[in-house]
Amino acid sequence: MSSASAASPNPSISGAGWLKGWCQGLSQIFFQSNIYTALLILAAFVVVDWRLALLVLIGCAGNTVAGRLLKADSSSVTSGLEGFCGALVGAATFSTIGGQWAAYPITLIGGLLCAPVTWLVVALFTKTPLRVFSLPSTTAPFCIVATGILLSTEALHVTSAPSATIDSEPLAFARSLLTNVSEVVLINNVWSGALILLGLFVASWKVGLAGLLGSVVGSLCALAMGESLTETANGLAGYSGVLTAIALAVVFLRSSTLSWVLAVIGTVVTAVVTVIMHDLSAPTYTWPYILTTWVFLVIAHYLPAARRT
Repeated sequence: MSSASAASPNPSISGAGWLKGWCQGLSQIFFQSNIYTALLILAAFVVVDWRLALLVLIGCAGNTVAGRLLKADSSSVTSGLEGFCGALVGAATFSTIGGQWAAYPITLIGGLLCAPVTWLVVALFTKTPLRVFSLPSTTAPFCIVATGILLSTEALHVTSAPSATIDSEPLAFARSLLTNVSEVVLINNVWSGALILLGLFVASWKVGLAGLLGSVVGSLCALAMGESLTETANGLAGYSGVLTAIALAVVFLRSSTLSWVLAVIGTVVTAVVTVIMHDLSAPTYTWPYILTTWVFLVIAHYLPAARRT
């Protein structure tokens, strides 16, 4: 028997592989498997608060380990695909209850829970008639787990510092170009947004350009639909558009003229969904991006020129 045939279909992971997967769980928030992008994203968290960065790493670690325990493929683990939802759970936990001691076990449990929730979402898209569309679970597990944490920890909630009021449209728009990027990871900080955007360009100029495009279109739509200048300036109206643009332009569809057109249209639709969810006062997280991207991937299934990756 050859060594190839004797090899395990899901080989063990080395210590370096675990470390790589743990780190790249951060870059996979933006669909990238790039260690330098991951480090720049980690720096974006540290700029805000070291406790936030620690919670993100704890959530990512919990998700990664639990994903492997649920038989995730070794390549999926080492590329960071099993950790990004947990990383976002860490950021959401900090946003909800701050850096108090309870945040750490809550984040770890939330990270662990992301794995079975991901399994369920993947099962929905692979074991039902929906499988024909090859829809990704993307950040839906994060949204589900983070909403559970939000609703179950009301007694621990902290009040965020009030944001400075913005009364200038040009200033709101200019600031939003970076805060739209940072708010993907629940941070309202222009320096963090700049670090993350730099990380996206490091991964690929197309990814960076798509993220910037999504930020521009998302902010223009927010202003056109009458979202408050302060909310727009803080990135709360346009962050989902950043993910939608990257997802449709270069990630889930092969980059082409059509994929970029769909990315622009999808970002506009994402902005509308964001406004609707804000009016419902429901936990938004990345749902506008998720719902829009799922719908557009279904549409793309019927467009011969829109080829999936």
